[in-house]
Amino acid sequence: MEYKKKLIILLSITGVLALIYTVSLILDPEIAGSRSASHVWLDSRFAGRTARIVINTAGESSEFIRKNNQWFVLSNGREYPARQLRIEDFIGIFTIRAAWPVRSSSASSHDRFGLDSDSASRVTLYGETSTLLDLLIGGEDITGREVYLRRHGQNEVRSGDNFISSYVRSPVSSWYNLRLIPESEDGRVAVDSVQRLSVYSRESAQLFSRVNREWTLSGFDTASLNQSSIDSYVRAVLNTEGDDFIDYITVNDPMFDYNRIVLELGTGIIRTFRLSDADESGRRYAAVDGFDYVYSLAPWAAQRLFRDFSDFERQ
Repeated sequence: MEYKKKLIILLSITGVLALIYTVSLILDPEIAGSRSASHVWLDSRFAGRTARIVINTAGESSEFIRKNNQWFVLSNGREYPARQLRIEDFIGIFTIRAAWPVRSSSASSHDRFGLDSDSASRVTLYGETSTLLDLLIGGEDITGREVYLRRHGQNEVRSGDNFISSYVRSPVSSWYNLRLIPESEDGRVAVDSVQRLSVYSRESAQLFSRVNREWTLSGFDTASLNQSSIDSYVRAVLNTEGDDFIDYITVNDPMFDYNRIVLELGTGIIRTFRLSDADESGRRYAAVDGFDYVYSLAPWAAQRLFRDFSDFERQ
């Protein structure tokens, strides 16, 4: 009996302490504040259902659409390849639970936070048949490290890390995937996947072939070749990136008739780049067979595509 009494007393004390602890969690303002600060804007289940994104800021609009699981930038009525990883990271901002503390629940505060509908930036994510997220992005706090946000049509204002502004306020060109081989963005096209590389210019032709994991070059003894230099060159070709798309030149322009680079992959895929001559500044324009895009290549990028034979010899 004495043991049972002690057990009942101990259980009672434990229950009382547990109740006190629970109440303290509810009433503690810091804990309650951290709970309300934790927020996610979009359920991660809907991230893969996003079919269109529209960003409006400072009177400018950027629009992105997804087709066959690939993102494209809509610009001047045309679809250009988008940087897939950048868009995925952008959507990820809204699906990750993070600290977004409530700063106000009053409509009268919107103007003070830069969240008036007429002045705030706006990000809208659409599914196939519905709007998944409609968010207004306002001004920064005094430190510049946080930005204010609210859902369109709602009064609650939250703040959080300002990295979202680097996406929302960036020019449309920052969303372009300007690689001549778009798939190389995420490293899926490796150097060792290239079996043959043919480079034709007005002056010469260079034919690189992979034989038993080593490169051969037409007209040269294999033993005299610097394999690392050829690997670096092939990697540079794979990762060649323009600095803009050009819409006033067509892919059928005769300027593309004199220089070309042909990449043959082990998968059987063949990619052909046709390039203009270099202009006075060294800039070239490029067209990729099978695509209706014309790329502008900065002088330093264009120069890497055409190399002297001596660059591949052992020193």
